[in-house]
Amino acid sequence: MTAMDDTGLARRTQAERRAETRRRVLDAATSLVAAHGSKAVSLAAVGEAAGYSRGIVNHHFGSKTRLLEELILHTQQFDVPADSETGLGCLTQFVEAYLGGMHDRSPRSEAFLKMWTESANLEPSLASLFAERDAWFRSHLAQQIRAGMDDGSIDPDVDPDLAAVAIIGLLRGTAMMAFSTARDVPASDLAAEVARRVGRSLAAR
Repeated sequence: MTAMDDTGLARRTQAERRAETRRRVLDAATSLVAAHGSKAVSLAAVGEAAGYSRGIVNHHFGSKTRLLEELILHTQQFDVPADSETGLGCLTQFVEAYLGGMHDRSPRSEAFLKMWTESANLEPSLASLFAERDAWFRSHLAQQIRAGMDDGSIDPDVDPDLAAVAIIGLLRGTAMMAFSTARDVPASDLAAEVARRVGRSLAAR
């Protein structure tokens, strides 16, 4: 093995170690928020829960605000099928994937919902983070709705921007129910029902 090969291997190993550290920190922060809310998140507490020092967490994220920003992205990640031929189909697949895997994604789902709830009044620092993220979310859904209007699968009289806000409210409200008073309802059944209702409400007549 040449010196260049040795260096390349070392760099890959260092990158892998860095990625592993970030993942462990985000997983630890996720569990803390899911159990106790975002106020439980401090660089020291997260470092201890992840098995690292506060300095390691600070090195990777720099501040609590930056950590929470990364955590919002981390807790929203989920796989979405993309095999529908229509905009309406893509939208309902998205809705079903968002809700259907909530329990599989827990505690990430619970952490996300707690941060979203807190952003309204308890944790002002979260408000701006969610404003940016939700702007992207609304734009993404509106784009899917416009695609459905273009291909004829969605009613042309629908207002894409208003519908996007309504869908987000439906998704978040349903998710809150699923982790509170509706824990007895299978997530897959709930997701399928909401997806059907969204599809029916937007479908071209």
